[in-house]
Amino acid sequence: MLHPALDVNLLSAQNGLYTAKFFTQTLDHFNYNPQSYQTFQQRYLINDTYWGGAKNNAPIFVYMGNEGDIEWFAQNTGFMFETAPYFKALLVFIEHRYYGKSFPFGGNEEVADANTTTVGYMSSTQALADYATLIIDLKNNLSATDSPVVVVGGSYGGMLAAWFRMKYPHVAIGALASSAPILQFLDLVSPYTYTDIITQDYKSESENCYKVIKGSWKQIEDTAQKPGGLEQLRKSFRICKHYISAGALVYWLQMALGSAAMTDYPTPSVFLAPLPAYPVRKACTELIMPLGANNEGSMFPPYKWKLRDVEFYCKRVYHIQPRPHWITTEFGGHDIKRVLKRSGSNIIFFNGLRDPWSGGGVLKNISETIVAIVAKEGAHHVDLRFSTTEDPEWLKDIRKREIKIIANWISQYYQDLLNQ
Repeated sequence: MLHPALDVNLLSAQNGLYTAKFFTQTLDHFNYNPQSYQTFQQRYLINDTYWGGAKNNAPIFVYMGNEGDIEWFAQNTGFMFETAPYFKALLVFIEHRYYGKSFPFGGNEEVADANTTTVGYMSSTQALADYATLIIDLKNNLSATDSPVVVVGGSYGGMLAAWFRMKYPHVAIGALASSAPILQFLDLVSPYTYTDIITQDYKSESENCYKVIKGSWKQIEDTAQKPGGLEQLRKSFRICKHYISAGALVYWLQMALGSAAMTDYPTPSVFLAPLPAYPVRKACTELIMPLGANNEGSMFPPYKWKLRDVEFYCKRVYHIQPRPHWITTEFGGHDIKRVLKRSGSNIIFFNGLRDPWSGGGVLKNISETIVAIVAKEGAHHVDLRFSTTEDPEWLKDIRKREIKIIANWISQYYQDLLNQ
């Protein structure tokens, strides 16, 4: 039923995965002052190899770009390429504003990042409006106004996909939101969920590994306080910088351990790309996601998450006042089951329980059409990756289930189209 696994490196080298194009995008979709009407070039990638065409109202699958270069996400989203032949789908990957080659203000990253005024146009609501505007324009240009659109995304992109379906149901008939922690916000889940899941990942593999990591933080602290201790740590961890602090080393190790848990895939892979400059800026505006460690069983040193610490950091570094409740105000979160059951439809939430972000994900069905698919051994949007011959049966079954659900959405759309 699916296309054989593609050699992503070969196809990328030959530009066979996609063609890069640019769309003239509006800077500010929500105001009417002169500055709002400025434009910038937004990059998107397109693949029409298997598209059934506008005359057949063949579907369009759109990837909601997240915090990075869109080519990297396209090259790691094999699910779309492998299902395109079956659905006869057009594939589109849209880059998020302020990332990759999609910077406003003349495409100059330094100018776009210069101050709070220029950076103020980087938000999830602006990004969603970008996607809606581009999709509608693309469909018009292709004479494909009746082609159904399914949006796809992973991680922050998965959050965007779910929110897009909620906010723009007239543009997309459904969303596949993989590893989307839409509940990882204030007062929705415990701030310790993330580190507790990482701890459980390591503990389940090796009790000794867990104990070694848990005891390492004090050893690092003790070594750092000795004469020449920091230099010893620098050499032990092969750190290139000539000077390090114990705090910076601990933070780096915690991030590395978290990334390893997040990408605990059942087959070998290379996924997490080098981050763009200042990736945490959005974490200082609207994506205020509490993360801490305060459990005696946690392998991480105790850390109590405090909003005032975040506010102090964001003001000092970026001169930004965070809005911790904006996301849940704009998109919801409280009583999400009751609200979405009444007002939403056609969303797949995939979560792998080895992924620390799954603690902020939707883990139970909300309705017959808002479905949670949970994999006990799954990691961060593993379902979207290119398939391999080594994939376990549970992963194959999950992808088949997602394909079946999407096929039902499209079938129902065509039926509704006939009945108009």
